[in-house]
Amino acid sequence: QVQLVESGGGLVQAGESLRLSCAASGRSFSPDAVSWFRQAPGKERERVATIRWSGTTTYYAASVKGRFTISRDNAKNTVYLQMNSLKPEDTAVYYCNTGTYRDGSYYSNTYWGQGTQVTVSS
Repeated sequence: QVQLVESGGGLVQAGESLRLSCAASGRSFSPDAVSWFRQAPGKERERVATIRWSGTTTYYAASVKGRFTISRDNAKNTVYLQMNSLKPEDTAVYYCNTGTYRDGSYYSNTYWGQGTQVTVSS
């Protein structure tokens, strides 16, 4: 069983930054990839960034490219999401998830964190 715990959310003003963390615990953690998703009220869950657990492959949604950076610390079983130049439209609950990333497509598995709220005021 793998547990994912997100942290780092909060209330910030537009233009400010936050760094989210996703810490994994449980049995040996070696996913193919880890993604950050977000879900705003009344909207579908959106994948914002993905990183392969080995190598350098990353993915960013167009809405965050150039502002968000995903990274990982394999020794700490932790994935980060550095969010800069935040906008009110970035307001959402942010979740991390493990899955498989192949040929540009991401396939979620069953492990999700509980989410962390990010609120950006204008």
